[in-house]
Amino acid sequence: MKVSSYYPVLMCADVAATARFYQQHFGFVALFSSNWYVHLQLHDDADVNLAVLDGQHETIPAADRGTAAGLLLNFEVDDVDAVHDRLRAAGLPIRCPLRDEAFGQRHFITADPNGVLIDVITPIPPSGEFAAQYAAGALPD
Repeated sequence: MKVSSYYPVLMCADVAATARFYQQHFGFVALFSSNWYVHLQLHDDADVNLAVLDGQHETIPAADRGTAAGLLLNFEVDDVDAVHDRLRAAGLPIRCPLRDEAFGQRHFITADPNGVLIDVITPIPPSGEFAAQYAAGALPD
């Protein structure tokens, strides 16, 4: 199987508000907009896509309709401190404070209007214990 594209689709109750959130706070632009589905793409990277879907839409099997749950979106960025300060100033909830992790991340966690967790990360060098667990070539600088 050759995959030509991959992106998450968030099922939610308020498509417009959710799409606006990712546009305002994470720099996405809408490539397709309807009242039940919005396809977003990062303004400066065509490979980063996210879609928002009305969780009650008829294209979803009736037994599976609802909203996103148990989901964590990771955004790796160059300067997690700057993003943290900007999102905190914008009033977004900080669910996990900005901190360094021994496994190789400086990060914080916020949430979108639906409660979907968003982990904003800058890779950092891991401690020796964790460095040994990385595959060859995957170790953060």
